[in-house]
Amino acid sequence: MAGRIEDYALIGDMQTAALVCRDGTVDWLCLPRFDSHAIFAGLLGTEEHGFWRLGPAHAPDQQPPTAARRGYRGDSLILESEWDTPRGTVRVIDFMPPRDGAPQLIRIVEGVSGRVPMRSTLRMRFSYGRVVPWVHKHEGRTVAVAGPDSVWFDTSVETYGKSLTTYADFTVAPGERIAFTISWEPSHKEPPPLPEPEQSLEATEEFWREWVEHCTYHGPYREAVVRSLITLKALTYAPTGGIVAAPTTSLPEDIGGVRNWDYRYTWLRDAAITLSSLLRTGYREEARSWREWLLRAVAGDPENLQIMYGIAGERELGEAELDWLPGYENSAPVRVGNGAAHQLQLDVYGEVTEALHLAHMTGLARNDYASLLQLKLISYLENHWQDPDEGIWEVRGPRRHFVHSKVMAWVAVDRTIKLIESGDADGPLERWRALRDDIHRDVCEKGYDKERNTFTQSYGSKELDASLLLIPQVGFLPPDDKRVIGTVEAIQRELSTPDGFILRYPTQGDHEGVDGLPGDEGAFLACSFWMADDLAMIGRVDEARKLFEKLLSLRNDLGLLAEEWDPRLQRQVGNFPQAFSHVPLIDTALRLTASGAYGG
Repeated sequence: MAGRIEDYALIGDMQTAALVCRDGTVDWLCLPRFDSHAIFAGLLGTEEHGFWRLGPAHAPDQQPPTAARRGYRGDSLILESEWDTPRGTVRVIDFMPPRDGAPQLIRIVEGVSGRVPMRSTLRMRFSYGRVVPWVHKHEGRTVAVAGPDSVWFDTSVETYGKSLTTYADFTVAPGERIAFTISWEPSHKEPPPLPEPEQSLEATEEFWREWVEHCTYHGPYREAVVRSLITLKALTYAPTGGIVAAPTTSLPEDIGGVRNWDYRYTWLRDAAITLSSLLRTGYREEARSWREWLLRAVAGDPENLQIMYGIAGERELGEAELDWLPGYENSAPVRVGNGAAHQLQLDVYGEVTEALHLAHMTGLARNDYASLLQLKLISYLENHWQDPDEGIWEVRGPRRHFVHSKVMAWVAVDRTIKLIESGDADGPLERWRALRDDIHRDVCEKGYDKERNTFTQSYGSKELDASLLLIPQVGFLPPDDKRVIGTVEAIQRELSTPDGFILRYPTQGDHEGVDGLPGDEGAFLACSFWMADDLAMIGRVDEARKLFEKLLSLRNDLGLLAEEWDPRLQRQVGNFPQAFSHVPLIDTALRLTASGAYGG
């Protein structure tokens, strides 16, 4: 059985990622890309669907021992786990070196004290656990082949096969280091080069050390900010600059429920807000790469802007269910692909335009096509901002006039007006100023409940929505506006959990809710960070700081966050780790630091 979501560590090479549990088991790894088929899918099923455990040997009728200590080596993505056993202490170092060639997962066993019996159990199952590969020896190396894929397993210790699984039993002494590596290569090509684990470890540590040195944030929350930045970098697909929302699929928002989605794609919204956080902490190269990715993905067709694309800009992300996988803690179905790709979500025009605006304001070299794209996006919005859409949360119910979507349409027009006013683009300035005023007026008249002094989820509705917390943050209204304060207070009353965290919107339990789905979900962590931001903006800074630090306490021992927090089960839920949780963590830390609202 897979561990709790927060029991996992992330390692990755900016092209794919693996999740490593506290007992030394890799339960999730897709090769060669984030969105490739998994060779270890035990996270969404059982050990029969693929895993790789490396740790102290244990009796067959016992659970694998969990590490007594674990942590990342400094500011890096190199995981170190230590076990204390009756025979001594052992350390396992897990990492994936940034690469140009074959992807590698390297695991180095290091003896600390005593002589510790160890076991490596490697069960490769291709195509999300459905295909058993042909495992054989080739010139002294172990290779698993199925269809277009081959995975090469290299180690200096003797291995043997049993029950379609590759084992290695060995003992490690103090100071001794034994390496294990798997490398992926297309099956029709020559074998990948023999790995050089120690050199790769040194190079990986140097890569992360140099990358973190560019961080311009040096405030009181630096540890949390830097770990979040490293996580966001790990979710960036280096060859193209695309940013995945998370490296996993179908980790449930509701344990045992159907709210299970594939997040291994590039949402324009998530990528745009990720970009803004990177820019504000000194990372301009990532911004440049993402802007180039955006221009390639949208190409000459901005009128048909998708809300998400593949990590190389692919448009077709057809959704399917993998019925041979029972799902994480029996949360079915397991989905790959995402049917929301072709939804209409007008707010993405605002997020993309805001990201381009911020890049421009922070001195990123001008790109004429980026400016042209921005103008084309507004030309489209000019004719469609009044259309109903599916909104920020990708509802699978009927389209509505979501207030957040209209607000972000206003943002898109506002930022484009600023671009024209700066002299870096030409456009119908007076007409678009009038458009900006029209959208603002429409939202304030139709999306605001005067009796309750709050904006609502959609025109004419009574429901609230946590996305309304962004109204002051994007500059639609000033923080001291009574309508903003009323909205913040209403969301606190109606969408707070007993712990003080924030739900996205009301759900209806077993009944179908506004999102067209049965079941409930946990507190949405991004929304909870937005609440902390708003509290600081309206002058309730002590309350903001307390909420922020309470949110920081939800991170696992490695500083990682999933999408949501289940207040009933007191555990993380949803895909993991989640960019949409780590980005607002950074943003709120920056805001609280600027205001001086922090402890100590």
